[in-house]
Amino acid sequence: MKTQKIALKEKVAYGFGDAASSMFWKIFGMYALFFYTDVLGITAKAAGVMFLIARLWDSFFDVGVGIVADRTKSRWGKYRPYLLWFAIPFAVMGAITFFAPDFGQTAKLVYAYITYSLMMIVYSIINVPYASLLGAISADPNERNTLSSYRMAFAFIGSFVTFMLLQPLIDFFAKTFDTDSLTQTQNAAEATVSTSPIGWVMGVGTIGIICVVLFLICFSWTKERVQQIDKEENVSVKEDLERLFRNAPWWILVATGLAALLFNAIRDGVAIYYFRDYVKINYRMAFTGWDMTTVYFLVGQAANLIGVMVAPSLSAKFGKKRTYMIAILCAGILSVFFYMIPNHVACILGMQFLISLFAGYVLPLLWSMFADIVDHQELLTGRRATGLIFSSSSMSQKLGWALGAGLTGLILGWFGYNEEAVKQGIEVAQNTVFGERLMISIFPAASCLLAFVGMMFYPLTDKRVKEISEELAKKRQS
Repeated sequence: MKTQKIALKEKVAYGFGDAASSMFWKIFGMYALFFYTDVLGITAKAAGVMFLIARLWDSFFDVGVGIVADRTKSRWGKYRPYLLWFAIPFAVMGAITFFAPDFGQTAKLVYAYITYSLMMIVYSIINVPYASLLGAISADPNERNTLSSYRMAFAFIGSFVTFMLLQPLIDFFAKTFDTDSLTQTQNAAEATVSTSPIGWVMGVGTIGIICVVLFLICFSWTKERVQQIDKEENVSVKEDLERLFRNAPWWILVATGLAALLFNAIRDGVAIYYFRDYVKINYRMAFTGWDMTTVYFLVGQAANLIGVMVAPSLSAKFGKKRTYMIAILCAGILSVFFYMIPNHVACILGMQFLISLFAGYVLPLLWSMFADIVDHQELLTGRRATGLIFSSSSMSQKLGWALGAGLTGLILGWFGYNEEAVKQGIEVAQNTVFGERLMISIFPAASCLLAFVGMMFYPLTDKRVKEISEELAKKRQS
C-alpha cells in the first residue's frame, strides 16, 4: 500500500470525533462527582465506589468492543460505522445520566449505577472504534503522529467549548424553568454552579446535540485505507489476546498511560471543591457568568491545546519517548510546587497554565505510540488487531479515570467531606480542605513519577518505529 498524504479536511474531521468524545468526558471527569453529591444527593463515598466499580467493569468491556470492531464488515469499513450508529444514543444517554429523579437515597443510588454504567458502555462502543480509526487512516507514522495531534487538539477544543457553555447553560435553564432557582442562587453552594436538576439535564442535553453533529461529520469525511497484510479472517479471540499479552511494549504503555490519566483524573475531579472550600472566591465574570472554577478549567484547556500543537515538532526533534518523559516529569515537579504557592488567584491560574502546558504534550504522544504498537504487533504476528490494541489504550484511560474518580470520592469522604453540611451553608472542615489541597497537587505528582519510571523501560524508540514501518511497507508491496 502506497502512503497517502492525508488532506487537511480529513485531519480536521478526525479531530471532530474526539472533540465530541471529550465534551462528555470532561463533564464526567470534572462535574460528575459534584452532580452526584450536590444535585442528585448521594454521598461522596458512595459516588466514589460507583465510579470505581462502573469504570473498572467498563474498562474491560472496551476490549470486547475492540475485538468486535476488528471483525466488523460494512460498506463503510470496520470502525467508521460505529460513529454513525451510536452518535444519537451517545447524546441521549448523556442527558439521562445527568437527570436527577426525586427518589429515596437507595433508589437514587441504584439509578446512578444503572445510568452511569450504561453511559460508559455507549461511550466505549463509539469511542473505541473511533480511536482505532487512527491506525486505519494511514500507515505512515508521521501522518499518524499528525493525526494524533489533530485529535488531541480538537479534544481540548471540545473540552474548552464544554467549559465555556456548560455552566452558563445550566444556570440559564435553571433560571428559565426552575421556579426555585432564585432561592437556590442564594445558597452558599451556588458559588460554583447551579444545583437545579432541570438545569443539569437540559444543559448536558444541549452539549449532546453538538456531539451528534461532530460525530456525523467525522464519519462522513474520513476514510479507512490500511488493510491487513494477509487474510487471517478466522483467528480466534483467544489467539488475538494471547498474542497481545506477549507484547511487552504494550504492557509498558498501558501502565504508563494509566498513571498519566490518573494524574488528570484526580486534579480535575477535586478542582470544583478546591475552589469552593479553599480559594473561596465567589465571583462570576461579567457577560459569561463563569465562576473561578470554570476560569481555572479554561486556562488549563488553553494550555493543553498549546502543548498539543507543539508536541509534534518537539517529538520530531527529541523523539516521542524522550519528549514524553520530560513533559510528565515537569508536570509532576510543578504539581508539587502547586501545593506551596499562596492562596492567590493569579498564582493558582499561572501554575495551572504551566502544569497543563506540559500535560498537553503527553496525550497525543501516548495515542500515537499505541498506533506504533499496532505496527509492532503486525510485524511480529502478521495480524493487525487495531481495534483490540486501541481498545486497550481506551482501557488504560478508563482505568486511570476509574481509579482517579473513585479515589477522589473516597479520599474526600476519608477527609470528612459532608455534602449535607455544605448544602446547609456550614463551613467545610480544615481537615477536608487539607485533603483537597493534597489531591490537586501532591497525589497527581506521585502519578507523574510512576508514568516517568514506566516510560524508562519502553523499547520502541523513533528509530525502531521507522524500521518497523519500512519492513511492513515492503511486505504490503509484495
